[in-house]
Amino acid sequence: MRRWRGAVRAEHAERYLAHQSETGVREYRATPGNRGAVVLRRPVGDLVEVVTLSLWDSMDDVRRFAGDEPERAVFYPGDDDLLVEKDEHVDHWEVVEADLDPGGDRGRS
Repeated sequence: MRRWRGAVRAEHAERYLAHQSETGVREYRATPGNRGAVVLRRPVGDLVEVVTLSLWDSMDDVRRFAGDEPERAVFYPGDDDLLVEKDEHVDHWEVVEADLDPGGDRGRS
């Protein structure tokens, strides 16, 4: 899993989320080996923090998206117009368990 974080002014949140969907998230989904993306947001003071999680089959697949330095964030034209905080570093995690089946019968007899 790849994790990136940034923040925008509250009044620019919807605009940034649409921009991110059309750039980064679209590019994730177009890259072979991508298994999906989750975009999170929350208010933090006067800003809206945005965290993007993307799931990948392997680090080789991440490199297809991010290049030879996958720990460096990928930015797009227009990002600097909206982001007031942006992490230049991206974290990668090995997913050891995930239960993402909303129709699962957990707790049912």
